[in-house]
Amino acid sequence: MGSRSGARARAQANGTPAARQQPRPLTVAGAALVQAIQAGAVLIAAVLAGIATSQGKSYQTPSGIAITVIGVVTAAGLACVAAGLVGARRWTRTPALLTQLFCGIVGIYLVKDQQYWWGVPLLALSAAGFVLLLVPPSMRALAYEPADAPAR
Repeated sequence: MGSRSGARARAQANGTPAARQQPRPLTVAGAALVQAIQAGAVLIAAVLAGIATSQGKSYQTPSGIAITVIGVVTAAGLACVAAGLVGARRWTRTPALLTQLFCGIVGIYLVKDQQYWWGVPLLALSAAGFVLLLVPPSMRALAYEPADAPAR
């Protein structure tokens, strides 16, 4: 069905066990850790928004509730991408890279607004995530290989 079953079939055809095809590089595990930390940060921000809304500090209560719900759902999505990275799933590369781009942009805005406690760590995580996702071992592990490609 998916790329994993195709890789397994190619490995069996070549006489090599599928488990030894390609181990997950440490860089992908590091990228998964960065993604999980970012998911946790989004969840913390959503909880803080929910607390502020419950205390009446939101501009409008319905918008505060909506921001909280959107934050929790986003954190869950980011956690799913992190779990996919742990399994070195090929579909995770694009959402993980887009997460790093978005977090870098948000980090720049936070630093410009003098929110250094949030902005600087977010920028550092974003840079680390980009590096971990774009190094050659991660690119090889997360790259799509067509089913008719010759085995390397």
